[in-house]
Amino acid sequence: MHLPEQTNFYKGKVRDVYTIADKYMVMVVSDRISAFDIVLPRPIPYKGQVLNQIAAQFLNATRDIVPNWMISVPLPNATIGYKCETYPVEMVVRGNLTGHAWRTYKTGKRELCGVELPEGLKENDFFPKPIITPTTKAHEGHDEDISREEIISSGLISQKEYEQLEQYTLALFDRGREMARDRGLILVDTKYEFGKIGDTIYLIDEIHTPDSSRYFYLEGYEERQRRGEQQRQLSKEFVREWLMDNGFQGKEGQHVPDMTEEVVGQISERYIELFEVVTGRTFVKHDVNKKEDEKKLIEAVEALIA
Repeated sequence: MHLPEQTNFYKGKVRDVYTIADKYMVMVVSDRISAFDIVLPRPIPYKGQVLNQIAAQFLNATRDIVPNWMISVPLPNATIGYKCETYPVEMVVRGNLTGHAWRTYKTGKRELCGVELPEGLKENDFFPKPIITPTTKAHEGHDEDISREEIISSGLISQKEYEQLEQYTLALFDRGREMARDRGLILVDTKYEFGKIGDTIYLIDEIHTPDSSRYFYLEGYEERQRRGEQQRQLSKEFVREWLMDNGFQGKEGQHVPDMTEEVVGQISERYIELFEVVTGRTFVKHDVNKKEDEKKLIEAVEALIA
């Protein structure tokens, strides 16, 4: 696909990103799916639409907190927005002791990204207040933990700007938790990415999607914690669990297990379920028509740059 005044194209693991006139971006969220830093061999029908529409709903719902990059959503799986100068860190925010934070904690360490972790917590317990554990943005391989102090002292981000990113991050997470609670969910952890145009900071990329966030079901949470049981999750974790159950963790020499039609269908159904639970809306399937979709994108771009 070639769009009017296109100046760059980038194909990521999941997204195809077109730069327009060095000022705008068209982000097409494909049905490709990645896990353990590897793109799996088969796409998942409607996954791109799920991610794009969830992100659009939450970007619209948080504009009063911070400006964001989104201008329009011309297709269910595509967004047009501003091209921003990206900050080189991701703002990971955690409300509960789970995932990477729990793995660190159970080794006996009580510090993560320069943040002190309280004693006496169990897996999935709430922190006294949400914590920010930033990571560097890696173009290849894994992101790396980094502390607030390291970010500022190394000059990655100025102190003034970083403090503003922290304020935005906590306010966005509070809003996300409120909206999740209304849907009978707990927003456990998530990540935000920011950029800027001139001196204005923008929220960019996707937010509060199952690929960037972890949710627990609110009902039964306290009882499961008392019993020491695992929490019911609503996230991409089920894909990683299926891979691990079939002997794949992305390690050298391992092969991706065969993804049958049945497996692909089940993953697609789970993503649609995630959409409906998180948004409270009925999912309407959009079947990709390359010719028609490209025409709509071209028309949207022409209208933008006219």
